[in-house]
Amino acid sequence: MALAIFDLDNTLLAGDSDYLWGRYLVDNNIVDAQLYERENERFYREYREGNLDIFEFLSFSLAPLAQHSLEELYSWRYDFVQNVIKPIIMTAAYDLVEKHRQQGDTLLIITATNRFVTEPISKLFGINNLLATDPEKTDTGYTGKVEGTPCFQEGKIERINTWLKESGESMNGSIFYSDSHNDIPLLEKVDHPFAVDPDEKLHTHATNSGWPIISLRS
Repeated sequence: MALAIFDLDNTLLAGDSDYLWGRYLVDNNIVDAQLYERENERFYREYREGNLDIFEFLSFSLAPLAQHSLEELYSWRYDFVQNVIKPIIMTAAYDLVEKHRQQGDTLLIITATNRFVTEPISKLFGINNLLATDPEKTDTGYTGKVEGTPCFQEGKIERINTWLKESGESMNGSIFYSDSHNDIPLLEKVDHPFAVDPDEKLHTHATNSGWPIISLRS
């Protein structure tokens, strides 16, 4: 038994839930379409290129959470998960998670995308352990600010180290599946890194490092 860690976007999903949530807000006229779509595209490009300012992005992406009631937000999120996310969950991704479940491994999703978006997605995979960027929330709603360390790049290492202390889990025999070069810091920390349908930078790094490269896409 080991700790099996999964990135979410473009790893277990055939798409990026953070980016797609932004598109959902645009398509449903919840935000200023022209401005939001332009910025959403810019931030996604910067993420892929590896030069994203995570705090600038979070200031942008978490703002709509503070501008609407929880009732509205949860209603939109339900529709988003049903109609946008479920169609991009790959059978092979379910099978991979189930393989580790049957082996008795501890399952953990770790993602830079905020918890508001990713918590119901994690539940679709039956994974209760979720490390995600946490939007600040009060009794009445979201503030539009981030709480704690964003779960991004080296921040994923900080977040998982804290989780390990709290959970009593170990990195001995740990496995991590990811598509993104942004996850190289954590991939280098686990015992068994897997590049899953990797971007160009991660593909090169995985090849040079002798890491397995796999695909979950048909």
